[in-house]
Amino acid sequence: MKENTKSIIVATWVGIIVNGLLALLKGVGGFLSGSKALLADALHSASDIVGSVVVLFAVKIANKPPDEEHPYGHGKAENIASIIVALLLIVVGVEISISSIKVFFGEAPQAPGKIALVIIIISIIVKEALFQYKYKLGKKYSSTALISEAWHHRSDSLSSGAALLGIGSAILGEMFHITVLVYGDAVAGIIVSLIVIKVGYSLAKESSLVIMEKVLDEDDSKMYIDTVLSIDGVEEIDQIHVRTHGSYAIIDIKVSVDRKITVEQGHEIAKNVKTTLMEKHKEIEDVLVHINPY
Repeated sequence: MKENTKSIIVATWVGIIVNGLLALLKGVGGFLSGSKALLADALHSASDIVGSVVVLFAVKIANKPPDEEHPYGHGKAENIASIIVALLLIVVGVEISISSIKVFFGEAPQAPGKIALVIIIISIIVKEALFQYKYKLGKKYSSTALISEAWHHRSDSLSSGAALLGIGSAILGEMFHITVLVYGDAVAGIIVSLIVIKVGYSLAKESSLVIMEKVLDEDDSKMYIDTVLSIDGVEEIDQIHVRTHGSYAIIDIKVSVDRKITVEQGHEIAKNVKTTLMEKHKEIEDVLVHINPY
């Protein structure tokens, strides 16, 4: 098993354990304090566990070597996992919104107990720490699934922040008999849902573009272009397509060489293009080179 795979799996298990403890803490705290926002946040943390399990399976599949049916490898399993995590976020966001809106059509709610404030502050600190940990690791190993999971934690942190404001305003509303503020907990639940849905939509959109074979634009491909143009025998680049497959990339490139050289010399230049790209850019898994006469 590759070092990056082990690190990603360890990070995912850390997320599962921490989210399990947080979901339990928030659920019990929300029930005892009567906080809609905290109960919604507990559901959000529980959904993180499902997302982490999906990522675990995806990472293992993505690291399988290429085979006859998948000559470019299984890297897009991570992108599929990202979409699943994103859809989970959207579903949770809608559920939170519906639950919070119902509050406005019933009797005036009671303000949550102060224990809810303590739990929500703990949640914010822990979830932000998880985000930083997984986001940096995801960037280091170019793991789209882990980056998506990191944003799942960040959305939980943001939603907890909204819940903190809502719970605080509801407690103040009850203390000073300001009816409008009593609904702050429910309003926070709606804000939470919008944050969660927005994050889910963004992640789903980004991963779906990769699944649909979107290639990197010229700016993102510039480092690869510069590498190829520095190789002896390459006159110019006629076409380059860089496709991401989860944590790695595949390059299709057409380069022009002197028309007067032999086929063997052209083959050596093509081989050099592939070798140089893969040595200088570790994220590149394979390069397909086509030679044109210049």
